[in-house]
Amino acid sequence: MATTVETANGKSTKTVDFVDVEHVVIRFAGDSGDGMQLTGTQFTTTTAQVGNDLSTFPDYPAEIRAPAGTLYGVSGFQLHFGSKNIYTPGDKYDTLIAMNPAALKVNLKNVREGGNIIVNADAFDAKNLKLAKYESNPLEDDSLKGYQLFTVPITTLTANALEDSGLTLREITRSKNFFALGLLYWLYDRPMDATLEWIQTKFGNKPEIANANEKALRAGHNFGEITQIFNTRYTVRAADLPAGTYRNLTGNEATALGAIAASIKAKLPGFLGSYPITPASEILHELSALKHFDFRTFQAEDEIAGICTAIGAAYGGSLAFTSTSGPGMALKQEAIGLALMVELPLVIINVQRGGPSTGLPTKTEQADLIQAIYGRNGEAPVPVIAANTPANCFHMVFEAARIALKYMTPVILLTDGYIANGSEPWLLPKAEDLPDISVPFASDPETYKPYQRDEHLSRPWAVPGMAGFEHRIGGLEKQHITGNVSHDPANHQFMVEMRANKVAGIANDIPEQTVFGAENADLAIVGWGGTYGSIRVAVEDMVKEGKSVAHIHIKYLNPFPTNLGELLKRHKKILIPELNLGQLAFVLRAKYLVETESINKVQGLPFTPSEIKARANEILTSLK
Repeated sequence: MATTVETANGKSTKTVDFVDVEHVVIRFAGDSGDGMQLTGTQFTTTTAQVGNDLSTFPDYPAEIRAPAGTLYGVSGFQLHFGSKNIYTPGDKYDTLIAMNPAALKVNLKNVREGGNIIVNADAFDAKNLKLAKYESNPLEDDSLKGYQLFTVPITTLTANALEDSGLTLREITRSKNFFALGLLYWLYDRPMDATLEWIQTKFGNKPEIANANEKALRAGHNFGEITQIFNTRYTVRAADLPAGTYRNLTGNEATALGAIAASIKAKLPGFLGSYPITPASEILHELSALKHFDFRTFQAEDEIAGICTAIGAAYGGSLAFTSTSGPGMALKQEAIGLALMVELPLVIINVQRGGPSTGLPTKTEQADLIQAIYGRNGEAPVPVIAANTPANCFHMVFEAARIALKYMTPVILLTDGYIANGSEPWLLPKAEDLPDISVPFASDPETYKPYQRDEHLSRPWAVPGMAGFEHRIGGLEKQHITGNVSHDPANHQFMVEMRANKVAGIANDIPEQTVFGAENADLAIVGWGGTYGSIRVAVEDMVKEGKSVAHIHIKYLNPFPTNLGELLKRHKKILIPELNLGQLAFVLRAKYLVETESINKVQGLPFTPSEIKARANEILTSLK
């Protein structure tokens, strides 16, 4: 469909073609101070309201403000949206917004051939070209001739739009991201209403800033309307999603809401004891704003104090959580062992990031699996589960709480920076559809024994202050049934084996492992955690190509589902993509004696579907 509009001089007209596309990948890129995360988030919110399915990938440096114009200071926000199911932020960009030369250089390799590149031409001066290590100006040397290049003086046009604002030049320049956002809204036919409302809410106490941002947004949209350099707009229709109420949310937001839901369904006050650490801090922020749901948060002085306050809260009868990441998980291990010994319900949320030590604080990785399963002194088995998408974090933290309460044990929930910061539309569940996960406290002082066992090998939960239920807890070994401190060799062996059997028995209380695709394929691609979307896209594509491929994605990592070993042995080959050096592969080979192939990546970035497809095709070719 084409439409004719009046152009800038008010006399001539231009014809604009509207092109329907099924899905689009956009990347906003600039300096850390260019507001790319805010711009991408606003575009995401609007796109969700339009009804598209979507997946996002915020990608930013660890430094709060890296040196401007440098390659390592580039901040990006990637958004994949469409009228079909969207599983990943996408492989190649259809449109790149580059606010400076460094942003162009870092991201150019991922722009598809013939894709759109919109650059802020004002930033391509000698200084910035040198900082980006360009020997010549890419806007002038034909190196971008394989793309649709649009050079827009975004800084100048923003300044022109705000020349009467009364703001300083520096303040005016800060609004250029809204100009870029307005231009993208025009290009992809998105309404501006939600962002205009957000601007007034966010900057309500600074009306001059609010007005400037609104003017810049409208100026960018108007520029697309009247300039002769853009003659195509894109329409992405709403996705055919199940009926219901949706909201766009990140994995960390979903984790916080899931913790709230679990405390309500457990009929217990909620508690999070935590020390701020990237990328898990948002969970603490979100829960702190939800205290009206009888949920308390405590910012501790360090990681050890964070988990120990949570253990104390569990002892006092709360549904307790602690959150962490990277080195924080290592610091909590002794206390996880304590929670195991005192047999109190506790959920440890580990939002994995690049390691070891401080590592890559803002980048994703899956390298804490071995630590989660085995990382404590003594025989200390702990249930370990993992979320696989941002929205799935809600359900998996709820599941972690269910297991912790029913089996009186600490449970580790693994997410990662990729799904914690990424977002997707989430269909709000009905409260009545969430199960009651409450457990009774000990009620009969005449028969109460602190380490007596029920059919799940769980001990009774008696909170302090209940007459007749006095008991001691601590890290020393306890005598079976009585709970008295015991160094008896036979009792210790009994208790160690009993705790192991309790955790192993959880396998009978979790869903059987499912398979996407053929159950006896030539190749099964096995994953866990945030690799879900990339594997699923790769497998769907290969199945459409007629290849014998299946996808097995494991959410329950200790214990494994009871049918997992038998499922794995049905397939000729097993490929395990992991954002580590092969930790799940190591565990599966040890437990089931199966041969596996691996594709490993530790670059702080998620897999792309094409990376997985390439390795999978190599294996399939080797079978011929």
